[in-house]
Amino acid sequence: MENKYNTWYHPYKPATKYKKKVAYFSMEFGIDQSFNIYSGGLGFLAGSHMRSGFELKQNMIGIGMLWKYGYYDQARNDDQTLRTEFNEKHFDFLEDTGIEVEVKLHDNPHVKVRAYVLKPEIFGTVPMYFLSTDVEGNDHLSRTITNHLYDNNPVTRISQSIILGIGGANVVEALGGADTYHLNEGHALPAFYYLRDKGVKKNQMVFTTHTPEKAGNEEREARHLNRCGFFGRTLSEEELQKETVNGGMINYTIAALRMAKKANGVSKLHAKVANDMWKDYDGVSEIIPITNAQNQKFWQDASIKKAWTNKKAKAYKTRKTILKKELFDEVYKQTGKMFDPKVLTFVWARRFAGYKRADLLLHDMERFKRLISNEKFPVQIIWAGKPYPFDYQAIDVFNYLVNQSKGENNLAVLVGYEIDLSKKLKCGSDVWLNTPRITREASGTSGMTAAMNGSVNVSTNDGWIPEFEKDGENCFVLPELDYRLPVWDQDKIDADNLYDILENKVIPTYYDEPKKWQDIVFSAIDGVIPEFTSRRMADDYYKKLF
Repeated sequence: MENKYNTWYHPYKPATKYKKKVAYFSMEFGIDQSFNIYSGGLGFLAGSHMRSGFELKQNMIGIGMLWKYGYYDQARNDDQTLRTEFNEKHFDFLEDTGIEVEVKLHDNPHVKVRAYVLKPEIFGTVPMYFLSTDVEGNDHLSRTITNHLYDNNPVTRISQSIILGIGGANVVEALGGADTYHLNEGHALPAFYYLRDKGVKKNQMVFTTHTPEKAGNEEREARHLNRCGFFGRTLSEEELQKETVNGGMINYTIAALRMAKKANGVSKLHAKVANDMWKDYDGVSEIIPITNAQNQKFWQDASIKKAWTNKKAKAYKTRKTILKKELFDEVYKQTGKMFDPKVLTFVWARRFAGYKRADLLLHDMERFKRLISNEKFPVQIIWAGKPYPFDYQAIDVFNYLVNQSKGENNLAVLVGYEIDLSKKLKCGSDVWLNTPRITREASGTSGMTAAMNGSVNVSTNDGWIPEFEKDGENCFVLPELDYRLPVWDQDKIDADNLYDILENKVIPTYYDEPKKWQDIVFSAIDGVIPEFTSRRMADDYYKKLF
């Protein structure tokens, strides 16, 4: 059969203001529960972007990786603690494009990379191409490169960047080339080196940086990368010298910032933090803010939307009760605990990482116990999220919460945190807890989709929150502290403030002033839509970056 998708093709005529051909490279995309090749926020964000690109008729395509085992499946050991499982995935909605390119890796000049297309009609995204090295003719080692998202082996990780970057750039060439090459985070950096050699100009390369976290800004030894084939060819000592920073290292973020005509951070605060982080390196591009956002059509419950549009409090409450029951069915299924839809329910759910402080509520055990055993104002708390499978500290926090919640009938820790569960948690919670240490959360989009569904943000003033917050009117914000304080002190002050806000504002408002609570819910939705929807974001990328 003739495949239209082995050239640059869209099922629509691109809108005039979006006619520039853009190739968007990302290590992960969260598009649908059935296509579980994402780890978290970066993927959810990229998936929403691809959906909005389709809705706005943009001339964009996505370039990603086809992970044979996805990220990992989150299960439980017999004592309910976290177990990581790696199960092979099958996606019969992908089609082989027949495009196969070869990439030089280490000592192997002929690693084959095959491109599979996800057509727009499947999930309502722009056309997307997923790369696999699990191809006939590749040796065993080459075939395993696309096994695991964020593989723990550093050499495999480098190979993954080369496949996404250089393999991806080759696939885009096979499709007819792009006007703009956009790297969503530094993982696909080899694309820029390869394209620069091919004569692609600086003004065709753009870059998004997503995190002030050290681990998110990879830095590796330049000579080692050169041997691996990272630059698309072997660079001479002098050429290599030009690319290095910090004594012989290649920092993916700095390298991308130097090669891109323009870059963006993912909130106003993050752009400030990022410009400050990289300002001492010469030749880096300006970092403008384009705040992250999420796709409204995908994430917002239709009945909640209708109740909000018509400002019908009664219809909202009826629907919210149903959504709470759906979430509590999941709680019951996993933990055997019967949660009550009439009870105020907090959710903390996102990737488990140290700076996000899943356990902040437990810092003062006495106050925590008081909070969860108050009979006049009962609460229920749910935690969920996936730690990186080799981040043993984060897994330890997860297991600590599991063990703390065992004896309490109103606490639950859920596994299987992927798109479906994420939706249930956002729709079924009353309060969305967001507790990162200030300046560490570049954007944090989970609170946006929670707010769309009437879950009220209780948050530190980080990431996207400063652009949204009207404290006490559409959310509750912890007083800002000096982020240069020692971590121990920050955690103590933030925890005390969190207890105060919950005890004196959030909980009494919910129970004693239901009308005021409803106003907060509706004004939060007003504040999120359209400002924090990916329609606005996808438009901004074309206007400000491409």
